[in-house]
Amino acid sequence: MRRFITRVVLALRNFEQWLIAQLVFGLLNVLKLFPADGAMNFADRVARFIGPKTRRHALMMTNLRNAFPEKPDAELSAIAMESWGNMGRMAAEYVFLDRLFDFDPFSDKVGRVEVEGVPIFIDLYENRRPFIVFTGHTGNFEMLPVAGAAFGIEVTVLFRPPNNPYIAEKVFDFRRARMGNLVPSHAGSSFTLARKLDSGQPVGVLVDQKYRKGLPTSFFGQPVQTNPLLAKLVRQFDCEVYPARCIRLPNNRFRLELEPAMEIPRKADGSVDVDATAQKLNDKVEQWVREYPSQWLWYHDRWDIKHTLKVKKA
Repeated sequence: MRRFITRVVLALRNFEQWLIAQLVFGLLNVLKLFPADGAMNFADRVARFIGPKTRRHALMMTNLRNAFPEKPDAELSAIAMESWGNMGRMAAEYVFLDRLFDFDPFSDKVGRVEVEGVPIFIDLYENRRPFIVFTGHTGNFEMLPVAGAAFGIEVTVLFRPPNNPYIAEKVFDFRRARMGNLVPSHAGSSFTLARKLDSGQPVGVLVDQKYRKGLPTSFFGQPVQTNPLLAKLVRQFDCEVYPARCIRLPNNRFRLELEPAMEIPRKADGSVDVDATAQKLNDKVEQWVREYPSQWLWYHDRWDIKHTLKVKKA
């Protein structure tokens, strides 16, 4: 009897995930019927309407208050609202990603996307070598691998699949078709990235995700645990590390920035200081977020505090 109940519960959960996935796919298919700008603006408004009514909004506001204790609640609420809009736009931009990225490195024509760091892109293309590029959940970070492909640089990207298996499969297929090699985050992903670097190929990672078994560091003055993977790969392969980010501009435009290689902290014996490197990554992402706070995904449980929040009963 117990097994039967377990099978029923699992079947119901599987059906719920399938149903949610179909609703998401249906919404995205509807967005395809509209011009890109109209769809992105519409998604922005919908997210601003729905987002504050979800449980995640309380987490978002708590994160903002902890990160910016000097800011009044009215300003934090405005940042939260824009952050929800940013997430809505990202969903719509997924549908139009092929059309949105119009940057041509060989043309002076101004388009929807502008790129800073073109000489670095060219150097990485002409002088092939292993390197690591990292970013955070700022702007539309999905555009960065697309930019690399535009310059003829195929970066193997580590990404965390969505929890919903049906959505995860679609997202993986979509990303792989437009962004090159993808490595889902799991127990053996570090070995895959290591093999890529060992063969002279570049890899890309997001460094601002929650990681419960990470190194003790700080982010916005609050304790967090940070994945040591990037620092350990640098220690093993002594490769360059490039910060990169996407900035959302007015009128549905974007600026992609590839910064010069970061100086990696070293110990007295010259070896990579893994702990100091992890903290330096956090400091760089924090710098980006402070500059454009509404373009980061504040609903992420980066500080692992969601379980401490009290949910108000209706």
